[in-house]
Amino acid sequence: MLSLILILIVGSGLVYISRFNYTPVDVNLGVYAFTGVPLFYVIVAAILIGLTISYIVLIINSISYALTVRKKDIQLKKDQEEILELTKRVHQLELDGEKLKNGDITPVPSDPNAL
Repeated sequence: MLSLILILIVGSGLVYISRFNYTPVDVNLGVYAFTGVPLFYVIVAAILIGLTISYIVLIINSISYALTVRKKDIQLKKDQEEILELTKRVHQLELDGEKLKNGDITPVPSDPNAL
C-alpha cells in the first residue's frame, strides 16, 4: 500500500514537471549533442542519475561496514578464547597456591594420562 502511494506521489511530481517544463533545450555531452530535447527529460535524467550514484555509494558503504563488523567479530572471538585460556590458567594457579598453603606437596604428574 505504501509503495502504491509513493508511486502516485512520484507520478504526480513527474506530471507537474513535464507540464510546466516542456521547453526544448540543447544537451551537450562531450562530443555528443542532442537538440530539441524537452527540459523535463533532462530533469528526470538528472534525478535518475543522482539516485543511481547515491545507491552505488550506499552499497559501497554497506560493504565496507560489513567487512569492518566481520573483522571486529573475528577479533572478539580471538579475545574471548584468550580470556578463557587465561581464566583456566588463573584457576590452576589458585589451586596450586592452596596446595602450597595447606602443606600438601604431592607432585603433580607431568603426564596428563598418568594415574
